[in-house]
Amino acid sequence: MPIFAGRFNTRMTATTSSIGILGGGQLGLMLLQAAIDWNLRIHIIDPDAEAPCRHLATSFRQGSLTDYDTVYQFGQSVDVLTIEIEKVNVDALEALEREGKKVYPQPAVIRTIQDKGLQKQFFRNHNLPTADFILTDNREDVARYTEFLPAFHKLGRDGYDGRGVQRIASADDVGKAFDAPGVLEKAVDFAKELAVIVGRNEQGELMTFPTVEMVFHPEHNLVEYLFAPAEINEAIDRQAQDIARRTAEAFGIVGLLAVEMFLTKDGEVLVNEVAPRPHNSGHHTIRANVTSQYEQHWRAILNLPLGDTTAYQPAAMVNLLGAPGHTGPARYEGFEQILSMPGVFPFLYGKAVTKPFRKMGHVTVMDTDLERLRQKVAEVKQRVRVVSN
Repeated sequence: MPIFAGRFNTRMTATTSSIGILGGGQLGLMLLQAAIDWNLRIHIIDPDAEAPCRHLATSFRQGSLTDYDTVYQFGQSVDVLTIEIEKVNVDALEALEREGKKVYPQPAVIRTIQDKGLQKQFFRNHNLPTADFILTDNREDVARYTEFLPAFHKLGRDGYDGRGVQRIASADDVGKAFDAPGVLEKAVDFAKELAVIVGRNEQGELMTFPTVEMVFHPEHNLVEYLFAPAEINEAIDRQAQDIARRTAEAFGIVGLLAVEMFLTKDGEVLVNEVAPRPHNSGHHTIRANVTSQYEQHWRAILNLPLGDTTAYQPAAMVNLLGAPGHTGPARYEGFEQILSMPGVFPFLYGKAVTKPFRKMGHVTVMDTDLERLRQKVAEVKQRVRVVSN
């Protein structure tokens, strides 16, 4: 019997189907690493000729992810199409879906999540707890709502990795608002930022990963490091897990959904944003969990049984960001030092050029003792710097 028979078209198995990924960055690279275990044939398209995935993929093509014809033609050449970044041409994906192509996550899901206004309205329409917000058309519109401040103005489209977010504390800050459609979101007095990654396959089987606690860089709004599991009580954990499941079910997503949440100081959990793909908050699962988020993504979009998400032991993840003031060929200071530390596992993304705060890799840290884990994280952060030659 062919491998995975019964879950696939009788003439298609996991090892014979051709899978395409829109995007060839670090998430694509880690998806490829998981795909190699199952001998999956993965084809990649990315606008960067030097993208991290270029040497590992079955085939690599340079091309725009936002151009209709480019995406449509690439999608026609594979059996299953997925993404590692949301900034893609959804019109082309919808055309492929209408023609019977398997596109996961579904284009309708991507279209909603691409626009933060649509995303926030989706949360409200489906009774998912989220911070109060006002949809705005431009900077002048923001100036009409000074009584709503303090708030964050989020660019409706194309904000990414901390870009496209401005804090508007008072009327004096209105000039910082974006002069484009966006969301004015009430500032939340939160105690922690949490995330739960959910996997869901075509049959509706759903599995969540343990809740993690994220710590963001104070200036650049990037995840600096995280701890898994989050240090929260059982009631809060159940609340976060339930909200993540309900969010994935509301979207009806096939694939992964990362649900970022605020834990307010009065114990309320609110959805912040979601991402329909593998996510920074799940990098540690490669080493720390029975099934990684990357393997889970393949299981979900190929309609296979979802994997066990149990953690082996407490873990942390430290992002390796390009050092301020350094642009050029990348060099990793302190790399050999952390390799001598037990329970420390670095992953480098293959980006030849570093830039300030560019994501260049991450380090997973594991330990059975939480205090030792925190000490290791502090040591990794102190020792490793990504600089230019």
